[in-house]
Amino acid sequence: MLFSGGRKHSVALKSNGTVWTWGHNNAGQLGDGSNSDSNIPVQVTGLSNVIAIAGGSEHTLALLSNNTVWAWGSNSNGQLGNGTTNDSPTPVQVLNLTGIVSIATGLDHSIALKADGTVWAWGFGSYGQIGNGTNNGTNTIAAQATGLNGVTAIEGGYGHSLAVRSNGTVWAWGYNNYGQLGNGNNIDSNIPVQVSNLSGVVKVAGGFIHSLALKSNGTVSAWGYNNYGQLGDNTTIDKNTPVQVVSLTGAVSIAAGDNHSLALKSDASLWGWGYNFPGPLGMVRS
Repeated sequence: MLFSGGRKHSVALKSNGTVWTWGHNNAGQLGDGSNSDSNIPVQVTGLSNVIAIAGGSEHTLALLSNNTVWAWGSNSNGQLGNGTTNDSPTPVQVLNLTGIVSIATGLDHSIALKADGTVWAWGFGSYGQIGNGTNNGTNTIAAQATGLNGVTAIEGGYGHSLAVRSNGTVWAWGYNNYGQLGNGNNIDSNIPVQVSNLSGVVKVAGGFIHSLALKSNGTVSAWGYNNYGQLGDNTTIDKNTPVQVVSLTGAVSIAAGDNHSLALKSDASLWGWGYNFPGPLGMVRS
């Protein structure tokens, strides 16, 4: 079973390809045809053969085995990608999008990776997080991120987007007030820019306004907002270029929350750093 979390709702993908959700449902983000909150899992209506899920703020995405993408919930900025701004409590297909192999969400935008290595995005784009050279607040149809190919992994933050290319470099676009694009400045970008001094990366993670990268050697780098120590470099100073998380090796997976960060090591231990009230780091080592 796979899990994903939205702002106030949770999503689970079962081995039989069905999707189950629970939590807040004001915009239909549970996908059961209603707008009623649920404190137990409910099945998403009319959806099967799902292979991946992603939860945004108040919307949810699903990738089917036929490589199409379906979405439901809030659509005020076009984050469902169906050509409208109408919320939907049941899944609708994202238009003009086929051959998809991976999906991700930001707060109110959505991202998809095609088998040909190109990246597509839709939804809220005022910070440039669609990556197509515009700053439109509403994007109801998926648009291709400019000048980006050979991509192997994608992720979304609050208002920024991240991609790993096959050569191990990382590219970012969108909101950059705290340096979360990692390119040495704090200026938003509506086209992908390369994260500075970073190579050998296999996975990225987008937090609220910070970013993480997992390298093939098992180390983790971080950049962006650092007020709570979420960059893990023994400071609370923001960084607009990557810094290595100290005393962390053997990492095999990473995740980023609003203001905290997590890493899973090859020995199955979980490590966390950053904001810890009321306890998002749990009992993990830090």
